[in-house]
Amino acid sequence: MQLFPIHLYVLLHLKKANVDYAKMIAKMTELDLELVKTALEDLMKAGLIERDQGSALKRSKAKFKKAFEVHKHHTYYKLSREGELLVRRIDKRWLKENLTVPYKLFKALVKAEDFKSACKDAGFDESEFFDEFLLHRLITPNGKKTKFFKMLTAMLSDRLIDLR
Repeated sequence: MQLFPIHLYVLLHLKKANVDYAKMIAKMTELDLELVKTALEDLMKAGLIERDQGSALKRSKAKFKKAFEVHKHHTYYKLSREGELLVRRIDKRWLKENLTVPYKLFKALVKAEDFKSACKDAGFDESEFFDEFLLHRLITPNGKKTKFFKMLTAMLSDRLIDLR
């Protein structure tokens, strides 16, 4: 299975949160709920995540929850064993080999103010990958970084992957 940036973010998010649901992931990243649901379905089909069973969650299990215990009103997801193993392998080398957008340009966008200056810094033609970065919700139509992109790169930095 080819992992798109949304898949990568969901896997890293679930690693950090332990369990979470689609609406909360969409709200945090400012992505379309349908896009997040599709990504969760893709990851379930690939065996990288699974539904969390039970009717209640304790804060010790759901790390992003504020209450000591909550009753489930959504479908919660967690990493499967295969998902855990994949997330452990994610490092700079893994990103270079598996990121669906050019790693050099992705890395340049972290440092740059916008897509245009990232292309200039990385030596790419601006029009060459604009649509792809836009499609993956890494940039806005005017070339600015999205909240999703910033959260994805923050998650990668949390894993000690130096993108600078």
